[in-house]
Amino acid sequence: MPITVWPVPAPEQGETMSNAMGVRLVHNLTHPSGLVVDLAVGPQLARAVIASHRRSHLHPTHPGGWGREPVALIVTGWPVDDAAGPVAFFRRCRSGLMPGGCVAVLLPHGDATLPVDVVIAAKRAGLAYLQHVVAADRPPRRGQRTQLDIHTDVLILTRSATDTGVAHG
Repeated sequence: MPITVWPVPAPEQGETMSNAMGVRLVHNLTHPSGLVVDLAVGPQLARAVIASHRRSHLHPTHPGGWGREPVALIVTGWPVDDAAGPVAFFRRCRSGLMPGGCVAVLLPHGDATLPVDVVIAAKRAGLAYLQHVVAADRPPRRGQRTQLDIHTDVLILTRSATDTGVAHG
């Protein structure tokens, strides 16, 4: 799977992302008519949604879903606050996503097994692993060895546009 580097600042303590990360997620993963669900900690994604004239459901509180309208993007930190567990959380995400919609899971960088665990849970729920983005404070420089200061791993998961509704584990 492709790995992409996004040069964006680290999130503030206790928050999921920086403002620049919110902007990158919204602009790269949605169209202007797309609905965004914000499960992140902090106002950064909401700011990006407003600035880009997208629509959102911010911090949904009801456990059944986010409404009837299909969602283009769900953004969450990890671990999720779902008593039923990660697979159930991703099933809920999948059921609300439009075909081709994405779930962006933001993980603090450092635990090499955590991204694998997240991808396995997502696959069990019927989502496909699309891309791994690493967020670093400094951009890499062409032709130079650069030590990246990676602070966040972003796993992009998707509901296939040719989704049959069958989850394979």
